[in-house]
Amino acid sequence: MATKKIILTVASVGLATAFALTAFAQTTGTTPSTTITATTKIQCVGAAVSARETAIDTAMTAYTGSLNSAYQARATALSAAYQLTTGSSVKAAVKTAWTTFNKSVKAARKTWTAARNVAWKTYGTAATACKAPAGTGDGANAASEVSGT
Repeated sequence: MATKKIILTVASVGLATAFALTAFAQTTGTTPSTTITATTKIQCVGAAVSARETAIDTAMTAYTGSLNSAYQARATALSAAYQLTTGSSVKAAVKTAWTTFNKSVKAARKTWTAARNVAWKTYGTAATACKAPAGTGDGANAASEVSGT
């Protein structure tokens, strides 16, 4: 449930920004014939970058929070497992602790990846709509983003 909420929040912020930036990029004066300056176009890309970074920050905060919770739950479960008195019950509890942990980490990674991809896609759409001079955006740096693996 939290995963869907995070993705929807990031997507909503991104889409709202994309629409606003598209509108901003298309008109800047009181008449349709007003020429958009390079500075205005660059500022438009800056706004798209800012929206992307906000979305990524929100998603990363959720991701690290999910990882912290997974580690805390694992520690609690393992502590409880080693309070048991038979080898078979300890083995089963340890296995459950690790299985649950791995599922939690996988879910957190999936949510982070989806949110990150939405943020970058929304940025790309918004930045393109700005029609800024070539090389103005920083989309080529997307590969430097934390992958979550």
